[in-house]
Amino acid sequence: MATARRRIGSFEVAAIGMGCMNLSQMYGPPLDTAEGTRVLNAALDMGYDHLDSAALYGFGASETLIGEAVSHRRGDYLLASKAGTFKNDAGKREINGRPEVLKKTCEDALRRLRTDVIDLYYLHRWDRAVPVEDSVGALADLVREGKVRALGLSEVSATTLRRAHAVHPIVAVQTEYALWTRNAEIAVLDACRELDIAFVAFAPLGRGFLTGTVRDIDHFPAGDIRLTLPRFEAENFAANRALLDPMAEVARDVGCTMAQLALAWTLAKAPHVIALPGTRNVAHLEENLAAAAVALDATTVDRLDALINHRTVAGPRYRAATAAEVDTENID
Repeated sequence: MATARRRIGSFEVAAIGMGCMNLSQMYGPPLDTAEGTRVLNAALDMGYDHLDSAALYGFGASETLIGEAVSHRRGDYLLASKAGTFKNDAGKREINGRPEVLKKTCEDALRRLRTDVIDLYYLHRWDRAVPVEDSVGALADLVREGKVRALGLSEVSATTLRRAHAVHPIVAVQTEYALWTRNAEIAVLDACRELDIAFVAFAPLGRGFLTGTVRDIDHFPAGDIRLTLPRFEAENFAANRALLDPMAEVARDVGCTMAQLALAWTLAKAPHVIALPGTRNVAHLEENLAAAAVALDATTVDRLDALINHRTVAGPRYRAATAAEVDTENID
């Protein structure tokens, strides 16, 4: 399936990539190796060429799955992963941006991914106990050593981005961005445009909400990340659900699904934006990729902006403890 192309540094990729977190955690039990292999190869077969993982995802399980499933097709995709958030020796999630930890995480990732080089390596979270310049300096060493080709940052402010970019060129910033999550519009989206940096929008489908298929919260399995997010708490969710029918009407007018509408809106916001939805469903992979062919006119974009935005959505993006971990400007 042919799809629109966009740029990340020296790489050219499809405008819609594949986030690999939910293959191994956050939205139910992890896929077994056979099913994960089927999904990843189906994605490559239909035209996905940007796979995004992290040491955190399944505490290495996502990287391991990619290595086992598609390392034999290494030339078919841009391989992105992340360091700086991982499982520590106590078995707990930890944010740690010390240079020696980042370098060890990379060595572990290369082994799990069964590759000699990672195309795009992000600092997953800025560890505020470590100057971002020191963390990026360590990642820059990995570039010089040929273990990483290009660097990115995740969930950072425009100020932090500029500090990091002064140490080593940053080619991508990955941050949540969707109709109902507009923090990036405060500053970092424009900073990326100014510095010629790709903006990779994760959760562009609002963690499933914007597809219109999540109409109740009772079916979420234990461990589903949405059970921890304020917008999916009962009172907030009831208010947010009222936005879906008007959005469905826009999708009907455009002639696409609600998921495709949400992705098309993301891509329409700027030419340096790449959408990064995640799914474990092959039919949804096809649906998502086809969204790149959905062209929205300015009137439709404005209509969606007025319908779903930070003023019309009930509940902040994260609970306070999680919000404190990210460096993004706050619009909630």
